[in-house]
Amino acid sequence: MSGAAQLRSGKGHRDENFPVASWLIAARHRPAILAFYDFVRVADDIADHAALPADEKIARLDALEASLLGRDDGEPQGVALRAVLAERALSPQHAQDLLSAFRQDATKRRYANWDELIDYCARSAMPVGRFVLDVHGEAHATWPASDALCAGLQIINHVQDCGADYRNLDRVYIPLDLLAMHGAGVDMLGESRAPPPLQYCLREVVARTAGLLKQSRGFADSIHDTRLALEVAVIHRLAERLVAILHSRDPLSEPVHLSKPASLALGAGTVARGLLRRLLRSAPAERYQTP
Repeated sequence: MSGAAQLRSGKGHRDENFPVASWLIAARHRPAILAFYDFVRVADDIADHAALPADEKIARLDALEASLLGRDDGEPQGVALRAVLAERALSPQHAQDLLSAFRQDATKRRYANWDELIDYCARSAMPVGRFVLDVHGEAHATWPASDALCAGLQIINHVQDCGADYRNLDRVYIPLDLLAMHGAGVDMLGESRAPPPLQYCLREVVARTAGLLKQSRGFADSIHDTRLALEVAVIHRLAERLVAILHSRDPLSEPVHLSKPASLALGAGTVARGLLRRLLRSAPAERYQTP
């Protein structure tokens, strides 16, 4: 077993808040996306390991990158992703950007403002969407909308887990200037129920996240691959629902995750509407085609 594998949390792609290479994705693309996910998952587990010193985290992340780039074959997740990238003639840059964010997680525990948080999301979340788009051969013109959605998903996770991140890792992604603006302190994240100043701060973060989701509306319709477009539509709808939940609930004391049945129901409705919209959009062109 590799050094990185020993630190695995046991979390898999089916345990994530949002779909990862679900059945909606074409079978020919799923292995590449799952290889990328496995690489990212082991890197994330290293960065989030509560007992590992920062220098050892960085050393292990460096070892993953060495295998990714072909300097050695020590980490199987790096080797597997390297093979996928070579087969599809894709760059390792997206994976390297993510490693940069995980190295930052090893040493940086506070974010001064929204711009610092978005800079982190630019390396911790946006590369995921860009990789999936590249696997499908989608145009780079889709990247801005993808970036906004991925940043929104990341910040939703931050708000959902803000208490656990603080208690377990002393890590705070809620911008310090927003906490101060509302008269909230970092220590409030350790309480069993969010005091009013923290509630107001979190609601502002959620409102800004809703703005990111607004920027990414229309993203699904801009994607050529129908199956990927449907998955993106589902993810966007789930994100909107979670933002609505977080706007009215306290993540320190109330459930702020969707249940599996609720997620499936929401996803099924979104897929049905997405398919209908695509069919209606293509109908006029088909009607006037000559035999």
